[in-house]
Amino acid sequence: MRKPPVSTSILNAIALIFLTISLLQACSRVPESENPDEKVLRIALRSEPPTLDPSLATDNVSFDLLTNLMEGLTQYDDELRPIPAVAERWEFSDDGRIIRFYLRKDAVWSDGKPVTAHDFEYSWKRLLNPATAAEYAYFLFDIENAAEYNSGTLRDPEQVGIRAVNDRLLEVRLKRPVVYFPSITTFMVTAPLRQDVIEQHGDRWTDPENIVTNGPFLLKQWHHEYKLLLESNPNYFEGQPALDKIRVFLVRDATTELTLYETGELDMTSLPPLAIPQFRDHPEFVKQPMLRGYYYGFNVQSPPFDKASVRRAFGHAIDRSQFPVILKGEEVPTSSWIPKGMFAYNPDIGPKFNPEKARRLMSTAGYPDGKNFPTFSIHYNSDPTNQLIAQFIQAQWQKHLNVSVSLEEMEWKVFLKRLQVDTPPVYRLGWGADFPDPDNFMNLFTSTSGNNHSHWANPKYDRLIAEAAAEQDPAKRKKLYDAAQKLLVEEDVPIISFFVTTKNMLVKPHVKGFKLNSMELMYLKKIDLKN
Repeated sequence: MRKPPVSTSILNAIALIFLTISLLQACSRVPESENPDEKVLRIALRSEPPTLDPSLATDNVSFDLLTNLMEGLTQYDDELRPIPAVAERWEFSDDGRIIRFYLRKDAVWSDGKPVTAHDFEYSWKRLLNPATAAEYAYFLFDIENAAEYNSGTLRDPEQVGIRAVNDRLLEVRLKRPVVYFPSITTFMVTAPLRQDVIEQHGDRWTDPENIVTNGPFLLKQWHHEYKLLLESNPNYFEGQPALDKIRVFLVRDATTELTLYETGELDMTSLPPLAIPQFRDHPEFVKQPMLRGYYYGFNVQSPPFDKASVRRAFGHAIDRSQFPVILKGEEVPTSSWIPKGMFAYNPDIGPKFNPEKARRLMSTAGYPDGKNFPTFSIHYNSDPTNQLIAQFIQAQWQKHLNVSVSLEEMEWKVFLKRLQVDTPPVYRLGWGADFPDPDNFMNLFTSTSGNNHSHWANPKYDRLIAEAAAEQDPAKRKKLYDAAQKLLVEEDVPIISFFVTTKNMLVKPHVKGFKLNSMELMYLKKIDLKN
């Protein structure tokens, strides 16, 4: 990445100072209409949410907000077990291929109308509709005829195995038994949607003046690129949350966010890497290992990364043991993909650090000592952690493979769009568990996954993942995932796994009820503020 000239650096520094001052002033001002006795939680996000449409969301920023605006059939308890939410109970048929969700009577929308099974049927079929172009459509492919409808080979949505029997009963027909399906229905892409609202307002249905939600909080304001305001939902079926309001500020710079926390303008913050050692022994410091993997992906259709031997070489040319040294966040280095803490984790799988083997593979591919290998860029979204990692990987590949690597930093929404329309040769991404089962990590790279930006497709891999999802025997299931992981990170290598993350935060002592979990779910409805 090119460094800006000195004058630009100074201007950026000055701009950052003024940004910090303005944010401090903005956070400190209490609107005249706001009751000073109200319980107002103040948090920050690093970027503008690309969307608040559950069918179109793909990123953790959007999902952090949607988790508090919407409610699905199920939710997680503190042990990440699915428990009732809008569905008061569910039952499987004897053969495990039909699951019936019975909806509670007291779940209502923010405009007072009842939440019905028809709202779920509409939402799920909208997610699957090829016209929606939802990247998460594959999430429901365990349902009968779902994949066929999404691909366009089946045009009649009535043949998809999703049916509202009546207002309070949703029946789902599965292609095969799927024991983790009640975990799938915790995820926000499966939240109910109001057909009348979407058809009336079109793409503007998520604007505060139009949106209708059913979760613990309501979207009252959305000042783009600045802040959002959420207010507690008095009609929420679990009871109105203890918090009256949540002010969500968009603070792109991690150091600025930390400053806001230290001056009392934010109630919690995620720590940037360089600040972690300073606060590790602080009484407000909390940490939690995550079910979240960090990886680099290759566009396997883009030469020279269309050669598996090249991709394997790059995987062997990284000393992963340095990640926790550089990032200082107790990251767990890994060359396999299923994360530590999840069933089927196998640290023995994947390319180990072996520069000599990496150079041999490059020579086999026609690039001895990196000769004639074209210059390429690592693409990543703006973030200090991503930048540190990119600089480290750049140095590793230049040192061990003798290749020329540049860095390309992009704003989050621009980066996501680039992945969708023109995948870079090398790009960074992370994946956090949508539900705590290896299928969620491994399904990501099947040929039908909308989140598989590598353009890699392997029928054997697809078959292994399908068999593992249906396998009831844990030992047999693990063998299937082992075989699939070897294809993914040792043989074909469309991705290189780096590490599993640890969340490092500071939380003010007056914030009660906040619990970090390994899926990084922000259940703000459980929080109270007490002096």
